Amino acid sequence: MTISDPVADMLTRIRNAVMVRHDAVLVPSSKVKVAIAKILKEEGFISSFEMVKGKTHQDIKIQLRYDENSEPMISGLERVSKPGLRVYIGQREIPRVAGGMGIAIVSTSKGVMTGQQAWHKGIGGELLCYVL
Repeated sequence: MTISDPVADMLTRIRNAVMVRHDAVLVPSSKVKVAIAKILKEEGFISSFEMVKGKTHQDIKIQLRYDENSEPMISGLERVSKPGLRVYIGQREIPRVAGGMGIAIVSTSKGVMTGQQAWHKGIGGELLCYVL
């Protein structure tokens, strides 16, 4: 089965796993998805991720993170740029998410990074998603 928007599929899988309080979720692998998982790990939204070899392809196993009250660290994931409507932003247009409590993930010419990192480097790009 082909997926028209693999990044949205990844975000939906994570969102669904968080809603039912799963410990981990498997997502088909790609370079962009690995970069997003790396950012989520660095920002403290997930515990860890690892590459898992499947029969035909590689998957990313994402360990979800919860606080001491079993509340998920990820309270919201929102896809911004979609295949039907790409959203590109300049350095001055990078949004603050939830007053600085969330992050924006941006795909730039220097790689996938948070909005804050892109702002510090003075570059813009495609606004992939928001994480709260």
